[in-house]
Amino acid sequence: MVEDRRSILEMGVRAALKLAAETPWGELTLAEIADEAGIPLEQFHGVADKDTIADSVERYFDRAMSEGSFDEEETPRTRLFDVIMLRFEAMEDYRTGLLSLMKWRQTQPARLLALVAARHASASWALVCAGLDKSETLPKPLRATAIAWCIAQAELAWRKEESADLSRTMAKLDGELRKMEERAGWFTGRRRKKQRAEDEVEPAADASTDQAE
Repeated sequence: MVEDRRSILEMGVRAALKLAAETPWGELTLAEIADEAGIPLEQFHGVADKDTIADSVERYFDRAMSEGSFDEEETPRTRLFDVIMLRFEAMEDYRTGLLSLMKWRQTQPARLLALVAARHASASWALVCAGLDKSETLPKPLRATAIAWCIAQAELAWRKEESADLSRTMAKLDGELRKMEERAGWFTGRRRKKQRAEDEVEPAADASTDQAE
Protein backbone atom coordinates (compact mmCIF):
# COMPACT_ATOMS: atom_id res chain seq x y z
CA MET A 1 0.00 0.00 0.00
CA VAL A 2 1.26 3.45 -0.90
CA GLU A 3 0.31 6.12 1.62
CA ASP A 4 2.47 9.09 0.69
CA ARG A 5 0.66 11.60 -1.54
CA ARG A 6 3.80 12.50 -3.46
CA SER A 7 4.57 8.85 -4.15
CA ILE A 8 1.04 8.23 -5.40
CA LEU A 9 1.27 11.23 -7.73
CA GLU A 10 4.67 10.22 -9.08
CA MET A 11 3.59 6.64 -9.68
CA GLY A 12 0.46 7.98 -11.35
CA VAL A 13 2.51 10.24 -13.62
CA ARG A 14 4.82 7.43 -14.73
CA ALA A 15 1.92 5.06 -15.32
CA ALA A 16 -0.11 7.65 -17.25
CA LEU A 17 2.82 8.56 -19.48
CA LYS A 18 3.53 4.91 -20.17
CA LEU A 19 -0.10 4.28 -21.12
CA ALA A 20 -0.25 7.47 -23.20
CA ALA A 21 2.45 6.07 -25.43
CA GLU A 22 -0.20 3.69 -26.77
CA THR A 23 -3.49 5.41 -25.95
CA PRO A 24 -4.29 9.12 -26.45
CA TRP A 25 -4.08 10.94 -23.12
CA GLY A 26 -7.68 12.10 -23.33
CA GLU A 27 -8.93 8.51 -23.54
CA LEU A 28 -7.15 7.29 -20.41
CA THR A 29 -9.14 6.57 -17.27
CA LEU A 30 -7.95 6.89 -13.70
CA ALA A 31 -8.74 3.23 -13.15
CA GLU A 32 -6.36 2.27 -15.96
CA ILE A 33 -3.67 4.52 -14.55
CA ALA A 34 -4.06 3.03 -11.07
CA ASP A 35 -3.90 -0.49 -12.49
CA GLU A 36 -0.74 0.30 -14.47
CA ALA A 37 0.83 1.89 -11.40
CA GLY A 38 -0.05 -1.12 -9.27
CA ILE A 39 -1.99 1.03 -6.79
CA PRO A 40 -5.56 0.38 -5.62
CA LEU A 41 -7.86 2.95 -7.21
CA GLU A 42 -9.15 3.94 -3.77
CA GLN A 43 -5.74 5.40 -2.91
CA PHE A 44 -6.20 8.07 -5.55
CA HIS A 45 -9.39 9.26 -3.86
CA GLY A 46 -8.84 12.71 -2.42
CA VAL A 47 -5.28 12.70 -3.76
CA ALA A 48 -5.40 12.90 -7.53
CA ASP A 49 -7.59 12.65 -10.57
CA LYS A 50 -6.51 12.75 -14.21
CA ASP A 51 -6.19 16.53 -14.20
CA THR A 52 -4.05 16.48 -11.07
CA ILE A 53 -1.78 13.92 -12.65
CA ALA A 54 -1.53 15.98 -15.83
CA ASP A 55 -0.61 19.06 -13.80
CA SER A 56 2.00 17.08 -11.84
CA VAL A 57 3.99 16.03 -14.90
CA GLU A 58 6.01 19.26 -15.05
CA ARG A 59 6.95 19.03 -11.38
CA TYR A 60 7.93 15.39 -11.83
CA PHE A 61 10.54 16.28 -14.45
CA ASP A 62 11.73 19.31 -12.50
CA ARG A 63 13.33 16.88 -10.07
CA ALA A 64 15.86 15.87 -12.71
CA MET A 65 17.40 19.35 -12.58
CA SER A 66 18.64 18.75 -9.04
CA GLU A 67 20.42 15.51 -9.94
CA GLY A 68 23.48 17.21 -11.41
CA SER A 69 26.08 19.58 -10.03
CA PHE A 70 27.60 22.85 -11.14
CA ASP A 71 31.02 24.44 -11.13
CA GLU A 72 31.26 27.76 -9.33
CA GLU A 73 33.58 28.94 -12.09
CA GLU A 74 31.00 28.37 -14.82
CA THR A 75 28.96 31.25 -16.12
CA PRO A 76 25.35 31.51 -14.92
CA ARG A 77 24.16 30.83 -18.48
CA THR A 78 26.19 27.61 -18.64
CA ARG A 79 24.86 26.48 -15.27
CA LEU A 80 21.27 27.08 -16.32
CA PHE A 81 21.82 25.35 -19.65
CA ASP A 82 23.20 22.27 -17.93
CA VAL A 83 20.45 21.86 -15.34
CA ILE A 84 17.63 22.52 -17.81
CA MET A 85 19.07 20.00 -20.26
CA LEU A 86 18.97 17.39 -17.48
CA ARG A 87 15.22 17.94 -17.49
CA PHE A 88 14.90 17.37 -21.23
CA GLU A 89 17.09 14.28 -21.03
CA ALA A 90 14.77 12.83 -18.39
CA MET A 91 11.79 13.60 -20.61
CA GLU A 92 13.24 11.50 -23.43
CA ASP A 93 12.31 8.24 -21.71
CA TYR A 94 8.66 9.28 -21.91
CA ARG A 95 8.70 11.13 -25.23
CA THR A 96 5.67 9.48 -26.85
CA GLY A 97 3.50 9.76 -23.76
CA LEU A 98 4.53 13.36 -23.22
CA LEU A 99 3.71 14.31 -26.79
CA SER A 100 0.28 12.76 -26.28
CA LEU A 101 -0.20 14.81 -23.10
CA MET A 102 0.95 18.01 -24.79
CA LYS A 103 -1.43 17.50 -27.70
CA TRP A 104 -4.36 16.93 -25.33
CA ARG A 105 -3.38 19.86 -23.12
CA GLN A 106 -3.68 22.25 -26.06
CA THR A 107 -7.43 21.59 -26.05
CA GLN A 108 -7.83 22.19 -22.30
CA PRO A 109 -7.81 25.88 -21.27
CA ALA A 110 -7.68 25.06 -17.57
CA ARG A 111 -4.63 22.85 -18.03
CA LEU A 112 -2.90 25.52 -20.08
CA LEU A 113 -3.48 28.01 -17.27
CA ALA A 114 -2.01 25.54 -14.81
CA LEU A 115 0.97 25.13 -17.14
CA VAL A 116 1.81 28.83 -16.82
CA ALA A 117 2.30 28.45 -13.07
CA ALA A 118 4.16 25.18 -13.57
CA ARG A 119 6.57 26.83 -16.02
CA HIS A 120 7.34 29.54 -13.48
CA ALA A 121 7.94 26.89 -10.81
CA SER A 122 10.28 25.01 -13.17
CA ALA A 123 12.25 28.18 -13.83
CA SER A 124 12.50 29.01 -10.12
CA TRP A 125 13.78 25.52 -9.39
CA ALA A 126 16.30 25.80 -12.24
CA LEU A 127 17.70 28.90 -10.53
CA VAL A 128 18.00 26.96 -7.28
CA CYS A 129 19.67 23.97 -8.93
CA ALA A 130 22.12 26.26 -10.74
CA GLY A 131 22.99 28.06 -7.51
CA LEU A 132 21.51 31.30 -8.79
CA ASP A 133 18.74 31.87 -6.28
CA LYS A 134 20.58 34.58 -4.35
CA SER A 135 19.50 38.21 -4.48
CA GLU A 136 20.23 39.96 -7.76
CA THR A 137 19.59 43.29 -9.42
CA LEU A 138 16.44 41.94 -11.05
CA PRO A 139 13.76 40.43 -8.76
CA LYS A 140 13.64 36.63 -8.77
CA PRO A 141 10.08 36.51 -10.20
CA LEU A 142 11.23 38.53 -13.19
CA ARG A 143 14.23 36.28 -13.74
CA ALA A 144 12.04 33.20 -13.40
CA THR A 145 9.61 34.54 -15.99
CA ALA A 146 12.44 35.00 -18.48
CA ILE A 147 13.79 31.51 -17.84
CA ALA A 148 10.29 30.03 -18.10
CA TRP A 149 10.10 31.50 -21.61
CA CYS A 150 13.43 29.87 -22.51
CA ILE A 151 12.21 26.49 -21.27
CA ALA A 152 8.96 26.80 -23.21
CA GLN A 153 10.78 27.68 -26.43
CA ALA A 154 13.24 24.83 -25.97
CA GLU A 155 10.33 22.45 -25.42
CA LEU A 156 8.87 23.43 -28.79
CA ALA A 157 12.19 22.39 -30.32
CA TRP A 158 12.23 19.19 -28.24
CA ARG A 159 8.86 18.18 -29.67
CA LYS A 160 10.41 18.18 -33.14
CA GLU A 161 13.70 16.64 -32.05
CA GLU A 162 15.07 13.98 -34.37
CA SER A 163 18.58 13.64 -33.00
CA ALA A 164 19.53 11.26 -30.22
CA ASP A 165 21.86 13.87 -28.76
CA LEU A 166 19.07 16.45 -28.55
CA SER A 167 21.04 18.85 -30.73
CA ARG A 168 17.96 20.80 -31.84
CA THR A 169 16.82 21.26 -28.24
CA MET A 170 20.28 22.26 -27.06
CA ALA A 171 20.68 24.80 -29.84
CA LYS A 172 17.31 26.38 -29.09
CA LEU A 173 17.86 26.52 -25.34
CA ASP A 174 21.34 27.97 -25.75
CA GLY A 175 20.07 30.56 -28.19
CA GLU A 176 17.22 31.64 -25.90
CA LEU A 177 19.49 31.86 -22.86
CA ARG A 178 21.99 33.93 -24.84
CA LYS A 179 19.24 36.32 -25.91
CA MET A 180 18.08 36.61 -22.33
CA GLU A 181 21.65 37.23 -21.22
CA GLU A 182 22.04 40.00 -23.76
CA ARG A 183 18.74 41.64 -22.86
CA ALA A 184 18.90 41.39 -19.11
CA GLY A 185 22.51 41.90 -18.07
CA TRP A 186 22.00 40.38 -14.62
CA PHE A 187 23.65 37.14 -15.72
CA THR A 188 27.14 38.56 -16.09
CA GLY A 189 26.70 41.54 -13.81
CA ARG A 190 27.33 43.96 -16.66
CA ARG A 191 24.94 46.43 -15.09
CA ARG A 192 26.92 46.44 -11.87
CA LYS A 193 30.19 46.73 -13.78
CA LYS A 194 28.79 49.58 -15.83
CA GLN A 195 27.63 51.37 -12.67
CA ARG A 196 31.04 50.93 -11.05
CA ALA A 197 32.72 52.30 -14.17
CA GLU A 198 30.41 55.32 -14.12
CA ASP A 199 31.11 55.88 -10.43
CA GLU A 200 34.84 55.85 -11.15
CA VAL A 201 34.52 58.27 -14.05
CA GLU A 202 32.48 60.84 -12.13
CA PRO A 203 35.14 61.61 -9.47
CA ALA A 204 37.76 61.89 -12.21
CA ALA A 205 35.53 64.29 -14.11
CA ASP A 206 34.97 66.36 -10.97
CA ALA A 207 38.71 66.52 -10.36
CA SER A 208 39.32 67.73 -13.91
CA THR A 209 36.70 70.46 -13.43
CA ASP A 210 38.31 71.59 -10.18
CA GLN A 211 41.72 71.78 -11.83
CA ALA A 212 40.31 73.80 -14.71
CA GLU A 213 38.85 76.29 -12.28
